[in-house]
Amino acid sequence: MSKRFLVTGGAGFIGSALVRRLVQHTDHHVLVVDKLTYAGNLESLAAVANDPRYGFVRADIIDRAKMRDLFVRFQPDIVMHLAAESHVDRSIDDAAAFINTNIIGTYSLLETALDYWRELPGGRRDAFRFHHVSTDEVFGALGSSGRFTESSPYAPRSPYSASKAAADHLVRSWHHSYGLPVLITNSSNNYGPYHFPEKLIPLMIINGLEGAQLPLYGDGSHVRDWLYVDDHARALVVAALQGQVGETYCIGGQCERSNLDVVKAICVLLDELAPNGEAGRHEKLIAFVADRPGHDRRYSIDPARISTELGWRPRETFDSGLRKTVEWYLANRPWWQRIRTGIYSGQRLGVLA
Repeated sequence: MSKRFLVTGGAGFIGSALVRRLVQHTDHHVLVVDKLTYAGNLESLAAVANDPRYGFVRADIIDRAKMRDLFVRFQPDIVMHLAAESHVDRSIDDAAAFINTNIIGTYSLLETALDYWRELPGGRRDAFRFHHVSTDEVFGALGSSGRFTESSPYAPRSPYSASKAAADHLVRSWHHSYGLPVLITNSSNNYGPYHFPEKLIPLMIINGLEGAQLPLYGDGSHVRDWLYVDDHARALVVAALQGQVGETYCIGGQCERSNLDVVKAICVLLDELAPNGEAGRHEKLIAFVADRPGHDRRYSIDPARISTELGWRPRETFDSGLRKTVEWYLANRPWWQRIRTGIYSGQRLGVLA
């Protein structure tokens, strides 16, 4: 049965992958609501822009009147809340936007959704879902062993992760206090096509293509669990449609790699797919720089629950996903070149302690 998905932040990296998944692989209708800040890009939705089941509205989730109007007009069955400021380094430079969007914006959207849900007729009221998309960073840092699970305690350590943790708590409280049917997913680090080039993997690919330095924080030994964005999009759809109300699902790729190993793997692919000629191997461009303040050492997700209960598993290995990612950046230079010559030229962020 076709449902109506309202997706906040649908022009962002993960949001656009989710929207492309919904429009291209299901019969559902989708309304994207996005403020189009620096990381929102309608070019990431060009593949579905002309589909009659797709719609877009530029709006701020903090604008309660606008959100109420959109809910009433679109009549969503499922709200997928991805609108967020998401870059740790930017949160260190200036936390205000993270507080406004991730905390106040989530509160405003919850209030709008609650008012709307209370007015729905019985059957639609029972079927309505508010799906909040979050991050593993709310759990803090791990030692050399262990993985985050749905029962891991919260210990955020950056303004970004603290703002997402606050949003998670708000969503749960709206379920327990008011009965709003919610669910939460926390994912590990995503990578793939259409990734804004301030993040590690796209930054290293693009810098490598330009022959620029490949800056690695500290000694490069920080470890992340990498998840290909299209695998994440599939998981989000599964969780929204099949997940249990009030529950949390951790989504991970089970692909732990140190940042140094990630960058070396990118260099190997660039040597193969875009050789530097006389400049030599890309690995020579790696340069270690001063670490980010409060840089968490290791994250890792245990996705056993979503795999066991909902049948989701990642399809991409890190090697297959990284190759697809590098190939996409090679084939889509205009997409990232417009960003590099405009709103973000590759400069370091998050240097304020």
